[in-house]
Amino acid sequence: MDAEDIKRAGFVAIIGSPNAGKSTLTNAMTGTKVAIVTHKVQTTRFPVRGIAHADDSQIIIVDTPGIFGAKRRLDRAMVKAAWTGADDADAVVHLVDAAAWIADKEGTATPAQKRTAEDDRAVIETLRSSERKVMLALNKIDLFPHEQVLPLMSEFDALGIYSDVFMISAENGDGVDKLLSELAGRMPEGGALYPPDQSADIPMQLLAAEVTREKLMLRLHEELPYQLTVETETWENFRNGDVKIQQAVIVGKDSHKSMVLGRNGQAIKAVSRAAREELSELLGRRVHLFLFVKIDAKWQERRESYSNLGLEFDS
Repeated sequence: MDAEDIKRAGFVAIIGSPNAGKSTLTNAMTGTKVAIVTHKVQTTRFPVRGIAHADDSQIIIVDTPGIFGAKRRLDRAMVKAAWTGADDADAVVHLVDAAAWIADKEGTATPAQKRTAEDDRAVIETLRSSERKVMLALNKIDLFPHEQVLPLMSEFDALGIYSDVFMISAENGDGVDKLLSELAGRMPEGGALYPPDQSADIPMQLLAAEVTREKLMLRLHEELPYQLTVETETWENFRNGDVKIQQAVIVGKDSHKSMVLGRNGQAIKAVSRAAREELSELLGRRVHLFLFVKIDAKWQERRESYSNLGLEFDS
């Protein structure tokens, strides 16, 4: 699509509970990876803007952090960023994990699925009080026959807070094009906000740090992934097209450093290799990635840690 073909452009915020599939949906709509995805909840820490095109519209998709009962400063900042993204958007999609709701109703829900349904109910109450109608997308419908999903669809529709209800699978793409087309028609009239060949509005240094954090989250277990962050410290382009990237993995304890490094450094080597391969593919050139681990017990209480992610420290 050329810039002159774009007649509408605007912002869409995707909100929902942690691990509802918001990042997977963002990547599906943009057709490329702009947000990291793991099986762990609360993977997304800050709003990520992906850029999609449908019909004659440019749609800037804001993948927001999951909305949940936040207590820690970082968690509160993430939730505030999610609601701010919704307030500023031209359209809002509430993404719901249908699998969690169906399991909850059948009495087979895991503790994580129960928390997901509880977080969704809190979002619903906030939306009800705001009196702003949003679009609902029931995700993961490919896991169940329609006769199990349709009653859930009717239940949400009866709440009176949704203008439309869509059934989708962000993972395999079912229903995503239909949702995207509907969003395209709701964008305000106007020219392109970004070059048509751009897929994301996120600094490459930050995306590179997120790719490494994704590999750490996939490798590490329990709470450790939530106790660390990754910062790209240097980025050096070479004449032959290669790039040298140096990143710091910041943890709070010496014991966490040992876990990140792994026995004989095997864990950090595996993470570095996986991140390097994906970054090389994303950038289309050879990447030389160097990781080292820093200990900073108070990184979650430092203002600069939040400004680097575009989050508000005083949340």
